[in-house]
Amino acid sequence: MSLNKMIEKIAALQNPTVAGLDPKLDYIPAYLKEEAYAAHGQTLEGAAAAILAYNKGLIDALCGIVPAVKPQAAYYEMYGWQGVRTLHETIRYAQEKGMYVILDGKRNDIGATMEAYATAHLGLTAVEDKLVEAFGADSLTVNGYLGTDGIDPLLKVCAAQDKGIFVLVKTSNPSSGELQDQKLESGETVYRAMGAFCEKWGTSLPGKYGYSGVGAVVGATYPAQLGELRAAMPSTFFLVPGYGAQGGGAKDVAPGFDKNGLGAIVNASRSILCAWKKTDAAPEDYAKAAAAEAVRMRDDIMSEVGEIRLPE
Repeated sequence: MSLNKMIEKIAALQNPTVAGLDPKLDYIPAYLKEEAYAAHGQTLEGAAAAILAYNKGLIDALCGIVPAVKPQAAYYEMYGWQGVRTLHETIRYAQEKGMYVILDGKRNDIGATMEAYATAHLGLTAVEDKLVEAFGADSLTVNGYLGTDGIDPLLKVCAAQDKGIFVLVKTSNPSSGELQDQKLESGETVYRAMGAFCEKWGTSLPGKYGYSGVGAVVGATYPAQLGELRAAMPSTFFLVPGYGAQGGGAKDVAPGFDKNGLGAIVNASRSILCAWKKTDAAPEDYAKAAAAEAVRMRDDIMSEVGEIRLPE
């Protein structure tokens, strides 16, 4: 099961974090953009080339520190098909460096359309009598609020191709409570109901270490709910956004972990991507600054989590 690989990488590196690769041109050092524009002009092609060079530098610096990367699809799609090609190449490059890749797409549909999303991002696409991997991420973030009709097509692909998903449950944004905190007739909150569905869906993708192939997105900005859901969802691994730039800290993410130091992987994007700017590092040292911030983040979180141990 796909999340087994991620969990083993987390334990090997003693680092329960993921670096979000959400690049903007403003984040990229001028020398990389100038090289790309010299070759391709100030075009979508040039922008995509600059982003790819930037990403490769980051991946090279982070791959021995951080177990996973999480590219957000929208940051690539905004640069057209050229940007989407860069997304594909970024996924491949990270995997070649031994990193687990969570594609942040938050896809949401039903039936044949969701099957197409699942095939595109996690599965194999049929080209006549040949099967070809399109994006090939290890897991995908999805919106489960269309119910089981939107999740079943993903589960089939995950089982066949050894992949995973992370379902939005209690998100980190300020207005998440407008819907997710509402109570149903049973008195249960919407986010607790979605968490229960994750536990149910996960039974079809059992994992080696007690966590299924159906994970959940639960924000660090709501630590009380994070702890509540950890207790209520013992078989569901959490992807935890909201650390760093969104205000979450090590004490906020700690409730998402179990007694073995497992159960959650914490995302940071801007704090890593823009570390070179925040520390006034030389532009050529952007990747080194990112690595230093990743180490700081790891040590900060591990001071609360303690040693990560794989259950026997």
